[in-house]
Amino acid sequence: MAILCGASVRSGGKFLSLHGEVRLAEDMGSAARLLQADPQETLVVIGPEIPVSQALAFAADIRLGRPAVGVILVRSQIDVDTLTMALQSGVREVVPAGDPVALNAACRRSRDVSRQMTATAPGDDGEPARDGRIVTVFAAKGGCGKTTLAINLAVALAKGTGHRVCVLDLDLSFGDVAISVQLDPARTIVNALPMAGHLDTAGAASLLTRYAPGLEMLLAPVTPGDAEKVPPALVSELLTVLRRMFDYVVVDTPAQFSEHVLTAMDASAHHVLLTTPDVPALKNLRVTLDMLDLLSYPREIRSVVVNRADSKVGLSMEDVERVVRCPITAHVPSSRAVPISINKGTPITVANPAHPVSQAITWFAQERLAAAAARGPQEPAPRQLGWRRR
Repeated sequence: MAILCGASVRSGGKFLSLHGEVRLAEDMGSAARLLQADPQETLVVIGPEIPVSQALAFAADIRLGRPAVGVILVRSQIDVDTLTMALQSGVREVVPAGDPVALNAACRRSRDVSRQMTATAPGDDGEPARDGRIVTVFAAKGGCGKTTLAINLAVALAKGTGHRVCVLDLDLSFGDVAISVQLDPARTIVNALPMAGHLDTAGAASLLTRYAPGLEMLLAPVTPGDAEKVPPALVSELLTVLRRMFDYVVVDTPAQFSEHVLTAMDASAHHVLLTTPDVPALKNLRVTLDMLDLLSYPREIRSVVVNRADSKVGLSMEDVERVVRCPITAHVPSSRAVPISINKGTPITVANPAHPVSQAITWFAQERLAAAAARGPQEPAPRQLGWRRR
């Protein structure tokens, strides 16, 4: 179903690929009455002849009272100020007048968001909202397989469990989550900027890209320079909202400490520290562990994972533990199947669940991460801001 408000969208309604009833409203008052009469309605399209002030006021009211309802704004002219005010008011998308293809696509995306929100919202029986666990995957050296591990951990946490899982690509400059699973990042974390300071579940849901049932992804920016626009405070706000929507939020990070990475670690219930059995990676892991100790993150929320653990490089696992002075939680074997799965855009835990790499990652997800969650809620790591918040 959908409510079309405005003569131009009503006359163009035949172009909309909307399943179910399409109802017409002369003005915003009529649209409000139609919406009030139907608690199942999830889409309102507002035409360009409706004054922008009325449209934005309507969207702001709906955002508070009916957050699962998506508002699509059609405008003859679109500028930055209009886009900013629309997103701040809760409008999901602004599309140009006379472009039925863009309008159809926007309506489909809005309905997907509404379905997600219905699935994640508390039930009518008073079921509380989720209090999900944030898991940050970090390696201080590039090339360790961090993105691959983050994606496959998310698959393992979601598959067959009934859990809702989100992957957040926090490598804002060079994020590879989208290309690793062949997703088209139509919306990314940078689209959250107009909502900073008042982000809610409706706004966060509009940013997500679905990968599989129960598994959503919030992708990194694709335009050069956009990474610099995302402040750490927005990352903190996103994580706060996402943990209310998902059972697990798996954060993929760049290979360096930054304000954004530390913000994610502050909010995390678990830190997954990845290395490979080579001297530079082990040295960087040791430095990472010392840094986390310096910042007073609890050691009990850490897991050290060795990727390509069976590589014949002259270092045994005993050598590795002696160098890092920390027990190893999981060993992931080396296999040509992993880069093949990446090149195909299909996580190895999806392509071949019985593969030794898949089994190692699944074991870690279930026995370390899920088992820790089953023991009870884990408070995020304490914030030691001091020197890094100057």
